[in-house]
Parts: sequence; structure tokens; C-alpha cells
Amino acid sequence: MKTCNTDVDGEYRVVRLAGEVDMSWSQQVRAAVLDALKRSDKVAVHLAAVSYIDSSGIAALVEGFQQARGRGQVFVLLEASDAVKAVLRLARLDRVFTLREQLA
Repeated sequence: MKTCNTDVDGEYRVVRLAGEVDMSWSQQVRAAVLDALKRSDKVAVHLAAVSYIDSSGIAALVEGFQQARGRGQVFVLLEASDAVKAVLRLARLDRVFTLREQLA
């Protein structure tokens, strides 16, 4: 089951994703990430429950990262699943994104 929810955890707006992030709903993910960046200077995308992510999902995360960097905001990937980490490593984006296991 695919879910995309946003909540607040301390200073962070957290976009929580679950399921397969693919072309069928990467635009929803993109919209949630960009909306979170409009509402907070600190955004985390929680990826522990993501079982698969394709290039469209990665593109949504990259766009969020680029917008945050351009505005001086904090953008982190939180608890990335092994599947997500594998794709990030393959694309060498594990060196670009800030990956954290917890917010604090």
C-alpha cells in the first residue's frame, strides 16, 4: 500500500512515505515534498517503509534537495530503507543527500 503523509516533529516537517515510489505516484510525492518546503525551513523525508524507488521518485527527492539548498533550508532523508540506499549508492546520491537515522 502506498502512503504519503506529512506531519510535524519538533522543528521538522516530515514527509512519510511507504510502499513503492514509482511513476504512478511520484508526482504526489513531489508535491508533498515541495509543499513541506513552503511550510518549514527544515524538511525530512522518512523512507523506512519504502520498498522500491525508481528514477521518478529519486527525481522528486533531488528537486526537493535543490530547492532547499537554493533557499538555505535543511533537507534530510530519514531512515532510508535498504532498497532506497541501494539506489542512492548506485546513482552516487548517497554523497549528495544528508542521510540520517534520526532527526536529533
